[in-house]
Amino acid sequence: MGSLTEDQDSLIIGSLLGDGYMSCKRNAYLKICHSIKQKKYVDWKYVFLSQFVHTKPHSYQGNGSRIGYRFLTRSLPVFTRYYRLFYDERKRKHIPDLPNFTPLALAIWYMDDGARNRKSAYFNTQQFSVEDQLKLLKLLKRSFGIEGNLNRDKKYWRIRLYQLDAQKLKDIIYPYMPSCMHYKIPL
Repeated sequence: MGSLTEDQDSLIIGSLLGDGYMSCKRNAYLKICHSIKQKKYVDWKYVFLSQFVHTKPHSYQGNGSRIGYRFLTRSLPVFTRYYRLFYDERKRKHIPDLPNFTPLALAIWYMDDGARNRKSAYFNTQQFSVEDQLKLLKLLKRSFGIEGNLNRDKKYWRIRLYQLDAQKLKDIIYPYMPSCMHYKIPL
């Protein structure tokens, strides 16, 4: 289980910017978990990483009446470098410097944490510090020429794209999105 393809790398990076989760003892594993309503999306992600997974995606009972759908990779050295990149010594996710941020990684991040609002788009980045969110804004501008700002969502901040930049986002990510996720595309 050596190196990853560029698409696998992009899927992991996009997922870790979004809803993906990693844990590590000796080697790390990646957990892909979404609502059962996102079954087709999880299955789409599984195709990229199936060679690293023992058990196919399956549903599970979450908190309360929530039903989730997930899969976990095996704990392997190939995933440990991502864990070290995205998690600090207190096991909290943060934003590293990402020299190679592909359109596929952007699409996956948006599908995980993005939302449309009329002609604009948001990334629900509230779990990250303001400093990390500013790094993400710089990454969007540097990698794709997409600009936005931080927007207060109740008491937390999130990334909101300007209207013209939401259209740029759409043009970049649309070719990488499975049809089951087209509902998220900015108008």
